[in-house]
Amino acid sequence: MTKLTLISSALLSVLCSNSALAATINGTVTDSKKQPIANATIHVHGKSQSVKSNEQGQFSIDIDAKSQLHISKDNYIDSRISLENVDDTITVTLKPSSVETVVVYASALHKNSLEMISPVSVLSGDELKNKAKPTLGETLKGIPGVNASYFGPVSSSPIIRGLGGPRVKITQNGLDSSDASRIGPDHATSSDSLAAEQIEVLRGPSTLLYGSGAIGGVVNVVDNRIPTNNIDALSGAAQYTHDTVSNANTYAAKLETGSNNFNFHFDGTKRSGDDYQTPRFNLPDEHEEGEVHIEGDEETATSVENTFIDSETVNFGTSYVGEHLTVGFSYGNIETDYGIPGHSHDHGHAHKEEGDHEAHADEEHAETPVYAHLEQDRWQGLVSYAFHDNWIESINLRLGYTDYTHSEIEDGAIGTTFSNETTEARLNVEHQLGQWHGMIGYHYSESDYDAIGEEAFTPASVTTTHALYLLEERTFGDVTVELGARLEDYDIKSDVDTHQHSHDEQPVSADETINYTQSFTNVSASAGAIWEYMPSHNLAVSLSHSERAALSAELLSNGLHVATGTYELGLGYHIEGAEAHFEPEEIKQETSTNLDISLRRFSGDFGYTVNFFYNDIKNFYYQQNTGLVFDEMDGFEPAANGHSDAIDVYQFTSKDAQLYGFEFDAHYQINPSAMVKVFGDSTRAKLKDNEGNLPRIPANKLGSELQYTLGNAQFTLTGTHYFEQNDISAYETATDGYTLIDLQANYQLDLGAVDTQLYLSVDNITDELGFVHSSFIKDTAPLPGRNFQLGVRGYF
Repeated sequence: MTKLTLISSALLSVLCSNSALAATINGTVTDSKKQPIANATIHVHGKSQSVKSNEQGQFSIDIDAKSQLHISKDNYIDSRISLENVDDTITVTLKPSSVETVVVYASALHKNSLEMISPVSVLSGDELKNKAKPTLGETLKGIPGVNASYFGPVSSSPIIRGLGGPRVKITQNGLDSSDASRIGPDHATSSDSLAAEQIEVLRGPSTLLYGSGAIGGVVNVVDNRIPTNNIDALSGAAQYTHDTVSNANTYAAKLETGSNNFNFHFDGTKRSGDDYQTPRFNLPDEHEEGEVHIEGDEETATSVENTFIDSETVNFGTSYVGEHLTVGFSYGNIETDYGIPGHSHDHGHAHKEEGDHEAHADEEHAETPVYAHLEQDRWQGLVSYAFHDNWIESINLRLGYTDYTHSEIEDGAIGTTFSNETTEARLNVEHQLGQWHGMIGYHYSESDYDAIGEEAFTPASVTTTHALYLLEERTFGDVTVELGARLEDYDIKSDVDTHQHSHDEQPVSADETINYTQSFTNVSASAGAIWEYMPSHNLAVSLSHSERAALSAELLSNGLHVATGTYELGLGYHIEGAEAHFEPEEIKQETSTNLDISLRRFSGDFGYTVNFFYNDIKNFYYQQNTGLVFDEMDGFEPAANGHSDAIDVYQFTSKDAQLYGFEFDAHYQINPSAMVKVFGDSTRAKLKDNEGNLPRIPANKLGSELQYTLGNAQFTLTGTHYFEQNDISAYETATDGYTLIDLQANYQLDLGAVDTQLYLSVDNITDELGFVHSSFIKDTAPLPGRNFQLGVRGYF
């Protein structure tokens, strides 16, 4: 009992150890020319609260003994000042950064983008508002190293350095988005870029904090639905945008207020649009694939049918932010209807010999469009306690529960429903042990996935993960070293269908299924360092080892995926003759060894970021065209022997692969009014042992941008060239290059208390026809044509 009392007393002393109030510090934040900096953030290390500098750069903040102030401002280099036996009035000078710099929330250790060892890009502020599209993929595709899967503009997911789908973790405030976008490219992501305040892209493996699903990178959408700073007055924003290419209208609004440490947040968006217009293009002949056409005899189109969208998003949140304690809760709801291009009732099961009448009936049947109804309810909770003058700096607990459904509507009735209920918890303990600063954490996630209907090609499954992780950093002069490790227990359970079937069949009986359970232990580790070898220049090097277990779709798929027009089989199946049997042998984890090297210059008129990467992946999971086709009457057979309406068979397989390349972003400030940027990327992805290229790898791109300010007006002209992609795999076709030229213009209005901005953008000024190589439906869904976007924003 005595030992228990001593332990309890020690824990209580740690949790309650706070130094007495020492003083109130008054200060001023200025730039290198002694001009005041407004809206800089001043935070006392070890406390929850922070303050902002006013228009004169002035601030006032209460500190404890041995305090440390962290002063940050976008596009300035952060400053950290230790306050011990100092005057109660200070002046802080921030040096400007020629490379955009913001605090990266996904870093977990409060680092800004210039302090990160792993390459990172951040969209925020007006740049994010100007580039925001209905999907994350389209919003982010201009970032070097980032592209989009593109299943039409309403279903487009990010691809980072050639890796997408299950290898790119999409999070919202650090917790998984928990949608079905990893199951198929026709499933839209549920994260709303229009309501975001900041979107962070972490390139390369980020598995230490976010798990095996982040073996290719992380996209973190940051919003303020749980306020973490006190809000002293009512503020808000409203926005309206009209797009001509799809006759789309977007409305967005935000309100925030607070009193006595209690804070409240609301935001909502509504978007509706029709099918989008394109330059004229030739439609492929779906029924006579490979036939030589007479020139001028092709069927053409100037729009992509069934690409409408009707979406509503609402988020509520509240929090209490005390001196050390923050507690918050939020609820968000998304409801979206969107068309799925190339997705119809014609599932390719009618044989030629069935007769003209039945074939004609099928043609009429195929004209009925299919659309998706996405709905998500998302609850999140936050409990954070910041200590002061203690080896434990903070304890942070984030909780999330997401109820997601994606239904595909055919003739007004639900054809297939995909659902995913996810429970997630992340506990972080930030600490200072001697000269090492770091974090130890626990991550729990359970995903209950189900699919019911004729397109349920992936069986229901429950996936559970438990993980422990550790991240430590220490500074040695001009060098900061970072070490990390993660141990993850991954468990998947499912009732697996043991034979192939068509979408018309009745549900399989109990004797045709087996109870499948498999567990994996994924180990990840990393080591890296960043060296400021001269003022405002740094070199970052990181080496990481990451392991990933197969998702249910990669492991257990067995059925027709109508959206991609393929029959999909998972790793656990073996094709024998005309049949496929579930015979899961020992399936090894996908193992990645990744090297990243980054060079940065971030002061003066010229700045740049250059990243080089090499990724060696053992047992890389990918879909391979088997050269077979599937027909419900004949099963699997060689494509040469199949009927014209038989379905190509793609099976997940695992082979060793390597991906390597670079990305860069450089700019030069010509004068106070004009800046020019150059950016680009290149990714090479192939199988080892000369076995060919990986499929659907995005084309390389090279672009430039001119920014010019004239009074209250800002102009941006951007040109991006996407090169021809002819590094293709078997059964792929090359994709021609194209160039997109975009113009943006913003004008600031002086309307007193309301900060108002008018904006106009013209996307694809030259109406260029472009096809996205990474798209499953590239030949039927080219990029949109010329688009005029008109809008107005107001802030108060």
